[in-house]
Amino acid sequence: MSLLKLPEALIESLHSCKDFDENAFRQCHAQVESITSIRYNPKKINSSSLNPELKPVPWASNAFYLKERPSFTLDPLLHAGCYYVQEACSMFLEQYFQQLTDLTKPMKVLDLCAAPGGKSTHIAALLHQNSLLVSNELIAARNAILEENLVKWGDEKIVITQNDAKDFTPLEQFFDIIVVDAPCSGSGLFRKDPNAIKEWSTDSVNLCSQRQKRILAAVLPALKENGLLIYSTCSYSPSENEEILDWLSDEMQMQSAPVEVAAEWNISTVLTTKGNTGYRFWPYKTKGEGFFIGAFQKIKATPIQYTRHKTKVLQTATKDEIGMLSNWIKQDAACCFLKHQDDFLAINRTVFEELPRLKEYLYIKLAGITLGQIAKNNLVPAHALAVSTLLQDNIATIALTYEQAMQYLRKNELLLPNAPKGWLLVQYENYPLGFIKNLGNRCNNYYPKNWRILMLPDKN
Repeated sequence: MSLLKLPEALIESLHSCKDFDENAFRQCHAQVESITSIRYNPKKINSSSLNPELKPVPWASNAFYLKERPSFTLDPLLHAGCYYVQEACSMFLEQYFQQLTDLTKPMKVLDLCAAPGGKSTHIAALLHQNSLLVSNELIAARNAILEENLVKWGDEKIVITQNDAKDFTPLEQFFDIIVVDAPCSGSGLFRKDPNAIKEWSTDSVNLCSQRQKRILAAVLPALKENGLLIYSTCSYSPSENEEILDWLSDEMQMQSAPVEVAAEWNISTVLTTKGNTGYRFWPYKTKGEGFFIGAFQKIKATPIQYTRHKTKVLQTATKDEIGMLSNWIKQDAACCFLKHQDDFLAINRTVFEELPRLKEYLYIKLAGITLGQIAKNNLVPAHALAVSTLLQDNIATIALTYEQAMQYLRKNELLLPNAPKGWLLVQYENYPLGFIKNLGNRCNNYYPKNWRILMLPDKN
């Protein structure tokens, strides 16, 4: 295969970067190499059941490289939220949480540019269960994908919002950690997506750099004093990386927060001219795509006074409603139950306490786990409950074959002549896929219509 025609302006801009090897860089783009990595959901997958031949991603827990890329869409376990397909280098985010925070204590975290959900699912798996994770995405179509992935992940400490960075400005000193995986020119994804080369230009790099500064300046007031900002891009360009780090220290009075990196990981430690530390992943040195990351501590907060607005009091479930909901929820689940319109939601105590303030300034798409609606003193369970980790173990279940699981995920009718009547949790390899209601003469398929699989099976 011929070399990808890389932008010469990009090559020229990288000569000042540590560990840049032009020949190696060009050679690793000579073929579109498929490097596939996944991260398991630790609340759903038992690590003892994993294939011992899988090679771990060294800087992340529950993460592994695959020998080849399967058809993930046709794997029921993906739709059950058992794992997430994520680029390996971006999982280095975990090192900041492991080394610079106390994960035994609850925290409030913002993932500002969260779609499609890789970093949010990763963060959720790391945080104490009484934490709050606000997962935000401004663009509606991307927010819908984010919501689907987070619902399948099934964690009640997540709040999904759809806001611009400036909407977070009034949440003065609210978050312990803010993660900004910033929109960028995307040069680190050229191997994965060769079409991205056509969209790259020096103008796009400059525009992205300006946009990154605007986003960071808008969201930083919401970070607590001594809080941690983690900034990353999938760009190689110094204008979007080193220069942003120096801008954060010079203009935003932030202090660089480095982490320890094992030598065998082959990650390039970058020290800017201003003394700030970042980490660049070259594809000819590490097994993954191009990535850059750095972190800062907010050493001094500048108070900004905002007028607090009145917000509606949260509508909690009644005692009788809680009784009905509790029949579906694990007894040890420490949840608060809210009612939003006709839906009942399960959230943890921290989300319950902070949700009113979030509602003052943010457009909230979803909070916690949607349990369903109550009709005639019975719960009509939501799909989110089925794939959550809150569901009671004594719910009636039925095991599906692979063919039946695919029929279910395509939202086709299932023929289950020996199944008991009523609500049933359908499972594949003991992992919940969703609900059906067996009426005797037919089974109603309650898989979300807008998530149904449209891909045809592989001919092989």
